[in-house]
Amino acid sequence: MNAAGFPLLSLLTFLPLVGAGILMFIRGEEAVVASNARWTALWTSLVVFGLSLILWFSFDKTSADFQFVEQAVWMPDFGLGYHLGVDGISVLFVLLSTLLTPVCILASWEAVQTRVREYMIAFLVLEAMMVGMFVSLDMLMFYIFFEGVLIPMFLIIGVWGGARRVYAAYKLFLYTLLGSLMMLLAILTLWYMAGSTSIPDLMQLRIAPDLQIWLFLAFFASFAVKVPMWPVHTWLPDAHVEAPTAGSIILAGVLLKMGAYGFLRFSLPLLPQATEWFAPFIFALSVIAVIYTSLVALAQEDMKKLIAYSSVAHMGIVTLGIFSLNHQGLSGAIFQMLSHGVVAGALFLCVGVVYDRVHSREIARYGGVAKVMPVYAGLFMLFTMGSVALPGTAGFPGEFLVIVGIWQVNPWVALLGATGMVLGASYMLWLYRRVLFSKLTKPDIKALLDLSPREYVTFAPLVVLTLWMGIYPSSFLSFFEASVTALVTRHEAAMTVSRLAGM
Repeated sequence: MNAAGFPLLSLLTFLPLVGAGILMFIRGEEAVVASNARWTALWTSLVVFGLSLILWFSFDKTSADFQFVEQAVWMPDFGLGYHLGVDGISVLFVLLSTLLTPVCILASWEAVQTRVREYMIAFLVLEAMMVGMFVSLDMLMFYIFFEGVLIPMFLIIGVWGGARRVYAAYKLFLYTLLGSLMMLLAILTLWYMAGSTSIPDLMQLRIAPDLQIWLFLAFFASFAVKVPMWPVHTWLPDAHVEAPTAGSIILAGVLLKMGAYGFLRFSLPLLPQATEWFAPFIFALSVIAVIYTSLVALAQEDMKKLIAYSSVAHMGIVTLGIFSLNHQGLSGAIFQMLSHGVVAGALFLCVGVVYDRVHSREIARYGGVAKVMPVYAGLFMLFTMGSVALPGTAGFPGEFLVIVGIWQVNPWVALLGATGMVLGASYMLWLYRRVLFSKLTKPDIKALLDLSPREYVTFAPLVVLTLWMGIYPSSFLSFFEASVTALVTRHEAAMTVSRLAGM
């Protein structure tokens, strides 16, 4: 238990598994089981979200230290232990995970009609793995949760996905698993050197620059796939297109952030010299991702695939900010990760709303939707503006800070990265115009109904956050201000020592 005697992080991590266990024992007719499974999963996720709000309100924003720490001995002879805690960076990703889970369950309420109980079990297990990964302060535990996310997501795509769901699920699994094996080798190396897998202990370890390079490459093999960075991004469009709507929401909202979070948690504090040395290489890959995938998005005829490619471009902005290695860039990258989680998840939800009615994602299949679904059109416009970083929406503060941060390092990289904002406006407004404002000629589109009460409730938290983060960004920036300052200070100190030692 932590100092307060209340294992809040353990509850956040394992309560979804309790809900999943309850679902396994539900019996009765299929319709009754499905209804009970939906309500049980929803209430479990809401209780977990309520606990995460306690974490939010109780967190000390002025401290860069890990808080709510829980620690227990597991395998003392091998330096392995149960170790949980959050800092200003991870606490917000816990909140993002616990918020999007009930949104996903509500989004699946009517869309999923087969094996409903198993579907809800998969989502609750997925929530446990996501939260566990963000609160882990033991590297081996982090790896277990990091890989554990793959299992429920593999099932969500492979069982409840589209026509090519099996192909997309296996591609996701193989890409991410193969990259993570290299990370496991890096973890074993660090354990052999330090005799511990505790992240706070490992942060005190001084690693030779030559070894840092190999360790950085091992971590990079895993995190780059998860981000995903160009050219190992090809699994993402297939996964998004074939996943059910809720799968796409959680994939864009949380899972894409795992790789960037890994860079922040491991690469920057543990491997400062290697991080500095590889920064130009990361800049090159990120700029290619921003420009290339934005151009590819312009050529798409499938709504989900267009938004999927836009996610790769936005995550390219994130990696630019992370490897700028200054306060503005890092703060912007973290804010961009959070805002993209909200906005991209909302955009996939928008696609899911019309897909549930028309059963098509083809852009040409629509036209004039705004005339029959005006409320939906207004919400789609809000999230489109968030995606293109319009001031006053969630997308603007993060991208602005990243551009400011990277400008201090290399103005040319900043200019090339900023082209993503122009291209983003092009493909998102092109999508919006064709779907919402073209001629209304198709009879089934004329018969569409606007949002239902359940859909209003599903969209509500995403609307609030999109506006809140855009209008009052300091309420989020203040949470990781101290942590980012400590991270930058630590990196600068390590580089100063390195230069003085002639390394």
